[in-house]
Amino acid sequence: MSNSVVHNLLNRGLIRPVSFDHQHKLYSSSLPALSPPLRSKLYGKALKKTGQSLTTETGRSLSFVPRAVLAMDPQAAEKFTLDGNIDLLVEVTSASVREVNIQIAHTSDSLLLHWGAIRDNKEKWVLPSRSPDRTINHKNRALRTPFVKSGANSCLKLEIDDRAIHAIEFLIFDESRNKWYKNNGQNFRINLPTERKLEHNVSVPEDLVQIQAYLRWERNGKQMYNPEKEKEEYEAARTELQEEMMRGASVEDLRAKLSQKDNTNESPKSNDTSSSGRETQKKASKQPERKKYYSTEKIQRKGRDLNKLICKHVADSVEPNSKSSTEPRSLTTLEIYAKAKEEQETTPVFSKKTFKLEGSAILVLVTKISGKTKIHLATDFKEPVTLHWALSQKGGEWLDPPSDKLPPNSLPVRGAVDTKLTITSTDLPSPVQTFELEIEGDSYKGMPFVLNAGERWIKNNDSDFYVDFAKEEKHVQKDYGDGKGTAKHLLDRIADLESEAQKSFMHRFNIAADLVDEAKNAGQLGFAGILVWMRFMATRQLVWNKNYNVKPREISQAQDRLTDVLQDVYASSPEYRELLRMIMSTVGRGGEGDVGQRIRDEILVVQRKNDCKGGMMEEWHQKLHNNTSPDDVVICQALMDFVKSDFDMSVYWKTLNDNGITKERLLSYDRGIHSEPSFRREQKDGLLRDLGHYMRTLKAVHSGADLESAIQNCMGYQDDGEGFMVGVQINPVSGLPSGYPDLLRFVLEHVEEKNVEPLLEGLLEARQELRPLLLKSHDRLKDLLFLDLALDSTVRTAIERGYEQLNDAGPEKIMYFISLVLENLALSSDDNEDLIYCLKGWQHALGMYKSKKDHWALYAKSVLDRSRLALASKAERYLEILQPSAEYLGSCLGVEQWAVTIFTEEIIRAGSAAALSSLVNRLDPVLRQTANLGSWQVISPVEVVGYVIVVDELLTVQNKTYDRPTIIVANRVRGEEEIPDGAVAVLTPDMPDVLSHVSVRARNGKICFATCFDSGILSDLQGKDGKLLSLQPTSADVVYKEVNDSELSSLSSDNIEDAPPSISLVKKEFAGRYAISSEEFTSDLVGAKSRNIGYLKGKVPSWVGIPTSVALPFGVFEKVISDKANETVNEKLLVLKKTLDGGDQGALKEIRETLLGLVAPAELLKFPL
Repeated sequence: MSNSVVHNLLNRGLIRPVSFDHQHKLYSSSLPALSPPLRSKLYGKALKKTGQSLTTETGRSLSFVPRAVLAMDPQAAEKFTLDGNIDLLVEVTSASVREVNIQIAHTSDSLLLHWGAIRDNKEKWVLPSRSPDRTINHKNRALRTPFVKSGANSCLKLEIDDRAIHAIEFLIFDESRNKWYKNNGQNFRINLPTERKLEHNVSVPEDLVQIQAYLRWERNGKQMYNPEKEKEEYEAARTELQEEMMRGASVEDLRAKLSQKDNTNESPKSNDTSSSGRETQKKASKQPERKKYYSTEKIQRKGRDLNKLICKHVADSVEPNSKSSTEPRSLTTLEIYAKAKEEQETTPVFSKKTFKLEGSAILVLVTKISGKTKIHLATDFKEPVTLHWALSQKGGEWLDPPSDKLPPNSLPVRGAVDTKLTITSTDLPSPVQTFELEIEGDSYKGMPFVLNAGERWIKNNDSDFYVDFAKEEKHVQKDYGDGKGTAKHLLDRIADLESEAQKSFMHRFNIAADLVDEAKNAGQLGFAGILVWMRFMATRQLVWNKNYNVKPREISQAQDRLTDVLQDVYASSPEYRELLRMIMSTVGRGGEGDVGQRIRDEILVVQRKNDCKGGMMEEWHQKLHNNTSPDDVVICQALMDFVKSDFDMSVYWKTLNDNGITKERLLSYDRGIHSEPSFRREQKDGLLRDLGHYMRTLKAVHSGADLESAIQNCMGYQDDGEGFMVGVQINPVSGLPSGYPDLLRFVLEHVEEKNVEPLLEGLLEARQELRPLLLKSHDRLKDLLFLDLALDSTVRTAIERGYEQLNDAGPEKIMYFISLVLENLALSSDDNEDLIYCLKGWQHALGMYKSKKDHWALYAKSVLDRSRLALASKAERYLEILQPSAEYLGSCLGVEQWAVTIFTEEIIRAGSAAALSSLVNRLDPVLRQTANLGSWQVISPVEVVGYVIVVDELLTVQNKTYDRPTIIVANRVRGEEEIPDGAVAVLTPDMPDVLSHVSVRARNGKICFATCFDSGILSDLQGKDGKLLSLQPTSADVVYKEVNDSELSSLSSDNIEDAPPSISLVKKEFAGRYAISSEEFTSDLVGAKSRNIGYLKGKVPSWVGIPTSVALPFGVFEKVISDKANETVNEKLLVLKKTLDGGDQGALKEIRETLLGLVAPAELLKFPL
């Protein structure tokens, strides 16, 4: 489409004068530094007709004399003057596609048209689907098109094919001068020619209307139309063809023209016009019925070079240079008090909980001993407070405590007790107020309470505080001290700002956006800190809203700001992309103004249309107006499920509870939801329709990774306004690959099918096609990122749904699924080189299996083991980067300990790595049996001695404490259990994931953990119940034998008296060679590891490659260090060695750094490689 304008506008016919509506205001455009209301304040410099004064933004009035620069018939176009000597001409032509030609006698390189369209008599701008080349979308609220130089002029042509558009509005912006031109303080408005009344006898064949409608649909970016929009587009296509026929075109002319268009768009190599026309007709006829687009049940995946998928963006693992990052965090007064109390108690703390309040906190410790429960409560409130409390035998009730057990200063009051807290200041930096209570027996399960300070009642987010006596926290909140391995300075700032952040999502997201620069300066650990904070928020470990009313549009704008900042870092810093993806998955997409405002408006429409203005719907409405959150997506889904089930209340509560929303949480909102929904049967259809539509609005803000919402946001959609409710138009993302909308439709069509293989192929093809756009800057990069996150997440859920499909599957199917999930994991990883090599290995193994190669199982097992190592390496990397930040920030924010402990595990298990690990476990026994491999898989190889105990499930003993070293033989290990205290080994026939909770715990705790595949060996171990065994695991086997108690005592001692083994060491002498090749490896020159390389040659199949190897023989190091060129290095090493011998372990690092200064001898440098 050309932007040029014919210079002699006088030669045009049928030109209608341009009409400017001076009363219209700029309402929908979005520009920087614009302060609301938009109707009263516009941009830049004013534009007025010739002979009038031009008012600049400085308020200075200037007068200009008209100059005839452009020749123009005054009846054909409208003429204006800019800055007194720049002519502006605007002309409109009437045709099936109306043209607006704009020409300026000016050749600035930075002149832009900032414009939008008016349709349906509404003031809000819409963005036409057709626009000139190089047009950019400005924040989804306006288009910006650069003028094109033409001689001494700049020109532009707009083509408007939407008949519903009756005007365009624009401003002119000189970007280099930051200068705006406007029309007498308002937008320029150009009224377009209205549609002439068509003759009723002009008939167009339906097949041509279908083709024209299809071509319009393609031209508009293949948007996902609703039925009303489809009908509107279809009739618009008919009108266009009728107008052409009224201008003299015949049906044959239209058919030839439409066939030629399709030949250009779809089949460039075909010259068969009639065939092309038939194909277009076939496709067009299918367009209104979306489900008929696909004639096959599978897509054809493109062949790709896997090497091109390799990413090596690895962030430097460097701790921040800030001095404060190594300074220990000083304990708060309450933490000092808690530490002292814990040391006083003779039994471990049963549970420990901290309630964070504004500027203060409440600490509660619970201990149990000899049938008694003891409660310690302390607070650092400055003003005197009274504890209003009771006891409960079940949740939610208040019962009178026994009168003989009341603490001092207590007064019974109507089903509760008021106790004045005792002030304690001994050995504390500042006073705390305390309360202690001891209860006998276990009839009471908890203690509800609130605080009273003068006239003020202090509650837990409008709910009672509650101490649970029955729920044990085995791992109570720890203090993680100096924050080593974290961006401590950033985490301390987050902790300081949390009281402000918990006011609302608007506050939290704006604070997070402000902290992104500091996180970037801190590097990888900085973004790890932001992720931990946002993840704690997303999992409801932090307060979402506290005594602050905020509009939905303010929340969505804050989300939009944060995701914009994250998008910019994603584009500029590829080494942080994996962390940034995880952060964005916790935030939601957000949006400017209208998207969030619609949450507030549309619920009123739902209530009005369905006559449900009271009860639960009104309470929810108040919550939405006060502070909308991701919980609203769940509540909306629960209401829809409730209505679909014919108003079964248990279904409503199941949906809420399955997604972490309890009755207590509903009550805890600033505008609590107290009631259950209550509808009439005749409301069912309307509620399902309107709540389903409202769900899209909620997901557009809160659910960035929701698949349907993400697809709609990229493909474009429009929600019309209604009454006071604003409309929303989201335009299609530009630059999507050809055929991509069809691919996404295929995904949506198959997303719920039982056979998940076609869906997985479609999802991965969609991710592969999207990948090039994610690697470069794009004006809507974050929308593409949310789409990719949604596709990634759907792969995981599809795999989990497809496990049943694999129960009876052969190795080929399992290997294929493994390759798909591995591909998905590689597409989400910054450093994926090893994953890509594993993927290539699985594809080769599949080829070997299909070709019936003899050693396919052995090769596949080697790839499987490498995949396991890659998964373990990824898990360890996450643990290293994320867990220290989770522990430190969790401690600072009072996050419950269980959430801190499993933080990294949950991150890992929420991605494709967990699904891949599960699939690998399914295949392993098959490969072992086929390849005649060993009987053990050793997950944590640790030599131990202990007494055997046989149990059915590890779960049944996870809370026990063994008083002697114990080897547990468990028939069932699910992967989520804790390993009991005192256990030194767990042996099982089960195959928990290498990334499972129990696997991670075993490796971290140095506990032997292995799977036995041989039923005979397992029976023998079970027969040794109560016996003392010694386990000696290797990488693929476990050797065990019975030992006596004396051997256990010997092994348990400090081994001070053990005689050292008799070892004879022979010093190897330098053989005169600085380097040798693998053919020269002997026991006199190199060690066993090196010699094994030579040993393997000729003893493994030809498809197993043996690496080319060279080695530095024995004695080379000593020879080099004694060389005169390294005399200084040698002397420094001798000094450092003495320091190390004195016990200073810090000398090791200096020794390593000193060795880097060695000078290599010339003979070594000349060694041929």
